[in-house]
Amino acid sequence: MTAKGDMVYCWTNSSDIKGECGGAVTSLLQHALASGMVDGVLAVVKGKDLYDAKLELITDAAEVPKAAGSLHCGTLLSAKMVKKYLGGAKDMKIAVPVKGCDAMAFYELAKRNQINLDNIILIGLNCGGTVSPIVARDMITDKYDVSPDAVFKEEIDKGQFIIEYNDADGNHQHKGIKIDELEETPEGYGRRQNCQRCKCKVPRQADLACGNWGVIGEKAGKATFVEVCSAKGAALLDSAVAAGAVTTCAPEPKGLEIRAKVEASMLKLGDKARAHQFAELGEGSERLAKIMKLSSRCIACRACIENCPICYCVECSTAKPHLVAPGQNPPDFMFHLIRFAHIADSCINCGQCQELCPMEIPNALFMHAQQVELEKMFGHTPGQNMDLPVLAFAEEMDERARLNATGSDMIYENVFGEEEQ
Repeated sequence: MTAKGDMVYCWTNSSDIKGECGGAVTSLLQHALASGMVDGVLAVVKGKDLYDAKLELITDAAEVPKAAGSLHCGTLLSAKMVKKYLGGAKDMKIAVPVKGCDAMAFYELAKRNQINLDNIILIGLNCGGTVSPIVARDMITDKYDVSPDAVFKEEIDKGQFIIEYNDADGNHQHKGIKIDELEETPEGYGRRQNCQRCKCKVPRQADLACGNWGVIGEKAGKATFVEVCSAKGAALLDSAVAAGAVTTCAPEPKGLEIRAKVEASMLKLGDKARAHQFAELGEGSERLAKIMKLSSRCIACRACIENCPICYCVECSTAKPHLVAPGQNPPDFMFHLIRFAHIADSCINCGQCQELCPMEIPNALFMHAQQVELEKMFGHTPGQNMDLPVLAFAEEMDERARLNATGSDMIYENVFGEEEQ
């Protein structure tokens, strides 16, 4: 029997599953569905091509293998989809493979009673970052001198973005370029900016944390490193082993060291990216001026609000005419100030507000920079556990009652030592 904290190498026993790193994740998801532990699997599957990732709810266990493999050019966020289209998993049980930002989003929505985590099995995937689909196509054309339509596989491994493709003669080729080299280009190639800043590379908030880091020796490329992060994860792994869906063995001691070193290296890169990007944004009045200038391109399409996992209000304050004048384009800066006030203590740096902004405003950078400052002040890190965010401690109903009674919004004593009335 496994328990929280255990680590194993794991691989599929099914000849029908051709997943990466031994197909363990696909087999675990398939077993969860086939055994009745869940009613569906919400997985990322390939759409038109490998730059077109889409989420699909799979309810037939035989269909799960089509989700095998990775799509680094798929920049989706699964938690908001569960809240928006699957009723927050309140009436059905779902298994979901998640990146770090996905797992963080599930926790933040669960804190707000928008998602029922008791009905969700999270299969965490180690993540070094994702690449915007449009950027990926441009990057492959420009830096690799390859038609993006000829590429049939991509991966991020050993510090490189690697593509596999067929040349003009139909021969199988592969080419890799260092991520650092790509991200130093003026075109902004490589991983998304928020991925560069990310420090949740191994999503231990999930029930299981899976990846290829630390798999060495004869099992390299043939097995998945699995860290058990909860009793729920242990139960799934034990059940899958008992059913013969997967096989496990103890990891190589050297593999444990390598996994830890890889994670530490990725975290250092995250620190470096934060320092660089936040420095470019400036501090104090300089930062405010830059944010105001860049956000002046806003057309109030509300894509940032619709796709943010923290935005869930039935009545959004940015739509209230006494706060933000309707029909104004660009909207008054109050539009952005309201979002900052609402999100700043809970931003998980998923990048959706920036990824889906038609005016290419670096919203995620603004939000994340402020969240990090609040984290320094209050010690709260979003998405890591069920600790409530800073704003949750504001007694909203009590405050509204006080305002109604006094007719004032002044809660501090004035210079004469009397409460303002």
